Amino acid sequence: MSRGRSLRHIFRFMRGNILVLTVTQVLGMFCRSMVFPYVSLYILALGGEAAQIGFVNSLAPLAGLIMFPLAGYLTDRAGRVRLIALGGYLSGIILLMYIFAPSWEVIALAGMLQGFMVFQFPPSSALIADSLSPQNRGVGVATMNTIAGTLATVAPYVAGTIINIYSVNMGMRYLYGVMMVANLASATINLRFLKETSHHSEQRFSFSNLPKVFGDAYASIPTTLRQLPRSLRALTAVIMLGFMSNAIAGPFWVVYAVQHIGLSSVEWGLILLVETALRNLMYIPAGAVIDRYGRTKFILASLLLSLVSIPLFAFTDSFIEVLLIRAAVAVINAFFLPACSALMADTVPRDIRGRVMAAIGRGTVMIGAASGGTGGPGMGFVITIPLMLASIAGGYLYAHNPAYPWFFILIATMISLILSTLFIRDPKAAEV
Repeated sequence: MSRGRSLRHIFRFMRGNILVLTVTQVLGMFCRSMVFPYVSLYILALGGEAAQIGFVNSLAPLAGLIMFPLAGYLTDRAGRVRLIALGGYLSGIILLMYIFAPSWEVIALAGMLQGFMVFQFPPSSALIADSLSPQNRGVGVATMNTIAGTLATVAPYVAGTIINIYSVNMGMRYLYGVMMVANLASATINLRFLKETSHHSEQRFSFSNLPKVFGDAYASIPTTLRQLPRSLRALTAVIMLGFMSNAIAGPFWVVYAVQHIGLSSVEWGLILLVETALRNLMYIPAGAVIDRYGRTKFILASLLLSLVSIPLFAFTDSFIEVLLIRAAVAVINAFFLPACSALMADTVPRDIRGRVMAAIGRGTVMIGAASGGTGGPGMGFVITIPLMLASIAGGYLYAHNPAYPWFFILIATMISLILSTLFIRDPKAAEV
């Protein structure tokens, strides 16, 4: 078999739903990579302070308590595609509030409303798991992330330049406008080209059934959680600690870099550019290695590297030191994200994936997220309340001592490493 045919065989999954979702993720990741690293500066520019940054980030997960169980229920009973498209359209409309916000309070309200859009994440997570075979899940997720992240590599630097030219206040409004257009375009593409994978997609849902749907969704939560094996419960705890760490420290990476280390927004954007490029370069090789040698050992290795690198940020005072730490974050996530996502898909049966992923997310969290890390498909309703409390605490911790958020990361990572060593294991036979 020639090298070209061999590569086509390895990447044969890159078609159908996976291709469509990759295309729309290109748009989404580019815009998120522009906007999210600078949201904290936008809140400050609109009159907020450190405590308000934490408060704003605590509101978005609140809606997940309502929407995640409902989304999981509908994902397993009424199909995936329509929920994904609807979430995209509504998200685009809500972004108008960010564009025209006169104060940080409006940003807080918009964040809470945006939190209701999490109902699109369980169906998208289930659709990806359904569309990838167990033999290709690691490299499949890695390939999607690589392609989607390639264009996004320059996004933080582009955004930093725009903010330098137009100021934080005006520049962020332009960036949110671009994000709105991308969301609406992605929703249209998903609705037009995605193919349903649920066996129950023919079932109809009407608002008259809403009380019964809520009752059934919440009634099924204890049963769903009891079905999880010990390894997956341990992974859930690790993911929860990762989200809490991001909620506490994530919004303040850029604030600390600008106010205490003395970096400019362009320098911060350049650092994130290098980080993204390195992570994208490593994604596919990392995914292939994970598929060959297993998931658990790379989860452990990623957590260990995180333990000895990320907390050092509180002691840095130069561009180069920050660059090296964020480069380590790139390596960590290149292995951690596909390993956790593949382990989740390997462990959860197809017929309950929607409900499980609504409860605990896709099984991933961005370690060391520099933009809050308080949402996305890695979220589930089990994580919501700890995440909200951590978001509120983050603002007060930073206000009391800017180094405290990274001390919390040190403790949380140590606990995660212990849990992973004792309990997380690859399943003997992967679910299809």
